[in-house]
Amino acid sequence: MARVRSGGCQCGRIRFRASSLRDNPHVCHCRMCQKATGNFFAALVGVPHTDFQWTRGAPAEFQSSEKVRRGFCRDCGTPLYYRHEESQHIAMSIGAFDDPASIPLNYQLGMEGRLPQLDQLPGLAHFGSTEQAMPEEAELIRTSNNQHPDHDTDDWTPKT
Repeated sequence: MARVRSGGCQCGRIRFRASSLRDNPHVCHCRMCQKATGNFFAALVGVPHTDFQWTRGAPAEFQSSEKVRRGFCRDCGTPLYYRHEESQHIAMSIGAFDDPASIPLNYQLGMEGRLPQLDQLPGLAHFGSTEQAMPEEAELIRTSNNQHPDHDTDDWTPKT
């Protein structure tokens, strides 16, 4: 039996459920994915349309190319998906799932856009957890956090 997974945006106004995943979890380094996520790459996994549902709210979309739309939360800006109009699946942002660590990557593509800073990661200093490196800031974040928890909730209203 396939594992049912849930996820959503940072503010919790948009939530989704996926009852299966395709075998294509990957990162895409292309420049369009970098711009869409505001990051070094997009980490995506396909979910068949038949196994996907929005359980709270509806995303906004940006048409990034002729047949592609990218969905995001209009309130908090969380990038949620890449959707090609001719595909039988939606490519969801792995980081938007409640348990992204449970989705191992299978490959990477768009290598022409891969940024050289990624090669620096193994050699960078480690400062431990946020709680260890910045205890005062961590406490302030903890007490003022508006982020939706990593699980489904019956009701959610962000503090802001």
